[in-house]
Amino acid sequence: MPGLLVLDQNAVAAALPMEPLIAAMKTAYAALSDGSAAMPLRTRLAVGDADAALFMPAFVPGEGGGSLAVKIVTLFPGNPPSGLPLIHAAVLAMDPRTGQMLALLEGGVLTALRTGAGAGAATDLLARPDSRSLAVIGAGRQARTQLRAVCAVRPIVRVRVYAPTAVHVQEFITAMSEIVPVEFSAVRSSAEALAGADIVCTATTSRTPVFSDADLSPGTHINAVGSYTPDMVEIPPETLARARITVDSRTACAAEAGELIRAVKQGFVKTERIDEIGEIAVGLKPGRSSETEITCFKSVGVAVQDAAAGALALQRARELGLGKIVDW
Repeated sequence: MPGLLVLDQNAVAAALPMEPLIAAMKTAYAALSDGSAAMPLRTRLAVGDADAALFMPAFVPGEGGGSLAVKIVTLFPGNPPSGLPLIHAAVLAMDPRTGQMLALLEGGVLTALRTGAGAGAATDLLARPDSRSLAVIGAGRQARTQLRAVCAVRPIVRVRVYAPTAVHVQEFITAMSEIVPVEFSAVRSSAEALAGADIVCTATTSRTPVFSDADLSPGTHINAVGSYTPDMVEIPPETLARARITVDSRTACAAEAGELIRAVKQGFVKTERIDEIGEIAVGLKPGRSSETEITCFKSVGVAVQDAAAGALALQRARELGLGKIVDW
């Protein structure tokens, strides 16, 4: 039996350039929305009082049989003080025609890249084509891939960055200045970040809204990717009440997207006006309706993204000779 290809974080990063990954996310979202993909809601396994493991399988049909994968993510809040990451993740890619185990991929980098690419796909489908100014709220790994993805699909020239810890903002700007040729500004508030912004990306773990609805400009597109549990909230309900809302998955967001769960319960949002981004990608629903419409893409992350990203990484790794084959 052929060996198992193992891709570490550097190999995963090299195998997933942003532009083709954005295209893969559109395909994955479309398959989820048209019903051709198979994806149960992720399983959350409690490990003691605070720790958890998440299991995310998916199948996406396509050329060569499509993509079949499962991602395992562990979240252990007690790790950082001990010098260990809060999150560990791995993706196991399988042959959808035979079930054979093909590759094991480091999941942290893959998750960050596919999350950014998912927002890039939504930005391409919903943001105004002439968008040039971006506000980034958050300065972690997810914020970095959000920036890369948005810049891949829109002619961004100005980026304002806000996070509560100023040193994190400076580290973000220093690192990203070497990757994207834009004018960066470190700002002192979310209001300053949003002033005149065409696109807003939120990538935080906040439990309260990270900006005020009054600070949004007409025609803004929002990518909200930080919150992924019912008790996490990034977007104010007033914004959701007046925005065109799209999600990666209605089912997943109904169970996990804190701001949407609260907004529906409080009467700000009716579930029937929430669309899936895959419906727009496949042409079942229209995109932006006007230059002044506020659009909001809410993502909690779905397994079809991991399956599609894993398949793309495996294909490119083979072409580029990346990774290490181990006996299996």
